[in-house]
Amino acid sequence: ALCAEYGVRHVNVPFEGFGKLRNTALGLLKHDWVVSIDADERSTPAFAAEVRGILEAGPKFAAYHVPRHSHFLGKHIRYSGWYPDYRQPQFFNRTKLCYADDLVHEGYKLDGELGYLSSPIPQYPWNTIEIAVGKMQRYSTLMARRYQQQGKQAGLAKLLLNPIFMFFRIYLLKQGWRDGRHGLILAAIYAYYTFLKYSKLWELQKAAIPQPSAVPAAQPLARPLNA
Repeated sequence: ALCAEYGVRHVNVPFEGFGKLRNTALGLLKHDWVVSIDADERSTPAFAAEVRGILEAGPKFAAYHVPRHSHFLGKHIRYSGWYPDYRQPQFFNRTKLCYADDLVHEGYKLDGELGYLSSPIPQYPWNTIEIAVGKMQRYSTLMARRYQQQGKQAGLAKLLLNPIFMFFRIYLLKQGWRDGRHGLILAAIYAYYTFLKYSKLWELQKAAIPQPSAVPAAQPLARPLNA
């Protein structure tokens, strides 16, 4: 109803992974230049003005990364790997870019050079820890399926060491400690996510292994054997 009110075309697309979803969306567009904004992100006047200025002057690059000011539990996170968080180009020529058909955390292929915008956009992905953990549950399931498709294995070392390394990476290498308690909680959540995705991969691998047929129970003897 809101789309109809503002004259916006609205299309429902079956979810078969984020990569396919984005490529399908690109195929529905009428213009070559695209601004991709997720539901938890917001445009700003400065960002819109920079995009319009580039289009009016003529883009020098095929795609542009956009810095993001991400917020967690009401706080702008400056470290923990959350800024500038160049995930993938968000302003680009769709004839030059396509996404990999990955279930989640999709990559991309770019035919041309990559530039960078200076105006950040705000992102509000996790307003509560419950929302954060819920998203990690969904994404870890998709990542486990993706890893299974890629033939990866969930060995004991990955189950034990990868979560520890993830905590170390976010909290120390990415200076999450400078974000205070927010950084500590983020590092713990990412470690939990890492453990989840490898645990679920192990579960998928275990389910894929053929189980031995049940051995019939021994039948009681009709009469005792002679000594």
